[in-house]
Amino acid sequence: MMSDLRELYQEMILDHGRNPRHHCAMPEANRIANGFNQFCGDRLTLYLKLEQDKISLVSFQGSGCAISMASASLMSEILSGKMINEAENLFNNFHQLLTHDTTTLQQLPDLEKLAVFAGVKAYPARVKCATLAWHTLQAALKQTTEWVSTED
Repeated sequence: MMSDLRELYQEMILDHGRNPRHHCAMPEANRIANGFNQFCGDRLTLYLKLEQDKISLVSFQGSGCAISMASASLMSEILSGKMINEAENLFNNFHQLLTHDTTTLQQLPDLEKLAVFAGVKAYPARVKCATLAWHTLQAALKQTTEWVSTED
């Protein structure tokens, strides 16, 4: 059963990596941030359209490994329509899932489709790939103009 689930997760990551959703510029964006992963060479520009405290639209442009592109793709699907505080909670929970050895999916039920990245925890160098879009999201929400690096 676990290997079937793992295989399903791998397929979802590969699908989103090869065919990322919301992979386009957004002229109406009112928040834009850029991110770079020096380890893997992943680069992305994140576009947000905020309406008061709500993220109404999310898109991105960029290139990188399957994990990085899949994470940005899934993030763009999940965040559209979320309140900013919900997005920040998702970031914190996602980061905790990938960086804390004792955190389980059962402890973080709100992760939705992001659960597919749970196995990345076993490959610390790939955690940077999975979290690049999310760190870039933080920069966009804070209106940071400098490039976000996974090395910071």
